Amino acid sequence: MAHEHGTNRQTADSREHQKRLTMSLALTLTVFVAEVVSAAVTGSLALLVDAGHMLTDLSVLVASTVTAMLMRRKPSNVRTWGWARLEVITAALGALMLLFVGIYALAEAGMRLFGAADDGVRSPVLLLFMGVLGLTANVASMLILHANSEDNMNMRAAFLEVVNDALGSVAVIVSAIVLQATGWGGFDAVAGGVIALMMIPRAALLLRNAARVLLEETPEGLDLDEVRTHMEHVPHVVAVHDLHASTVSTGMPVLMAHVVVDPGLSMTQGAEILAQLHSCLQEHFPVSVEHTTFQLEPDGCEVSRTEHLHDEACETQETDGSPRSAGKR
Repeated sequence: MAHEHGTNRQTADSREHQKRLTMSLALTLTVFVAEVVSAAVTGSLALLVDAGHMLTDLSVLVASTVTAMLMRRKPSNVRTWGWARLEVITAALGALMLLFVGIYALAEAGMRLFGAADDGVRSPVLLLFMGVLGLTANVASMLILHANSEDNMNMRAAFLEVVNDALGSVAVIVSAIVLQATGWGGFDAVAGGVIALMMIPRAALLLRNAARVLLEETPEGLDLDEVRTHMEHVPHVVAVHDLHASTVSTGMPVLMAHVVVDPGLSMTQGAEILAQLHSCLQEHFPVSVEHTTFQLEPDGCEVSRTEHLHDEACETQETDGSPRSAGKR
C-alpha cells in the first residue's frame, strides 16, 4: 500500500509539473516567435541573440515537459525505462543549436562593430517594447515555476533557464535605451555579443551534462569507492565487485553490483541484506539511488566462475530494489 501511495503521489506531482511547464512553454514560445519577427523588422542583433537565448529555454522546457508527461506512463516490455532518455537527446540538440547561435552572434557582433556589416537598428521603440515584453514573459514564467522549482532537477533546470534568460531581456532593454539616448547603433552589437557570451557557457554545460548521461558516466556527486566501502560494511557482506552506476535521465540514477556474502545464508537473511543495501544507497549518499540491482554470490562462487567450473551449488539472487520480491526467490 505504501508503494501504491508513493506512486499515486508521484503521478499527481508529475501532473502538476506538466501543467506549470506547459503554461511556461506556451508563454515562452509566443514571445520567441514575436522576437524573431521583431528582430527581422528592427535589424537588432541583441534582439536576435536574445531570441536564440530563448530558444534554449524552449528546448529545456520541452524536455522538462516531456519528462513530466513520460513519468505518468508505465514502462513496457519494449521500453523498460519508457521514453525518459528522450529528455537527454532533446537537451543535447538544444545545446548544439545554442552553440551555433552563440558563435554566429559573436561573429556578427564583430563585423558590425568594425564596420564590415550594417549596424543600423531601424526601430528602437519596437526594440524597447520587445525587450520589456520578453522580460515580462520571463518574470511570469518565474512565478509559474517557482512553486515547484525545488521538486526535482527538471523543475530546477527549467526555473534557472528562465531566470538566466531574463538577463538577456534586460540587455535588450538597455540597448534600446542607449540607442535612443545617444543614437549609437554600435551598442546593439555590444549587447548582442554580451548575450552570446552568456549563452555559450550554458550551452556547453547543458551539452556536457547530456553527454555524461548518454555515455553512462557515474552520476555526479556519487563516489563509487565510498559506495563500495559502505556496502562492504553491511553484515555478512564479504566483498563487492562489478559495481556500475549511471543515469537514465534527469533524477533517475541506477546502480548494479555483484555482492559476495557469507556462504550458507538463508533466503530470509539474503532478503535482509538486500534491504540494507538498498536503504544504504537511498539514505547515506548525496545522490539517492532508488533503482538498484544486486546479485548475491556465496563466498567462493566467483572463484569457481573465474576458473570456468560449473558449481550447481552456487545460487544467485537478484533484486530491482524491492527486497520483498527478492525474498520470494
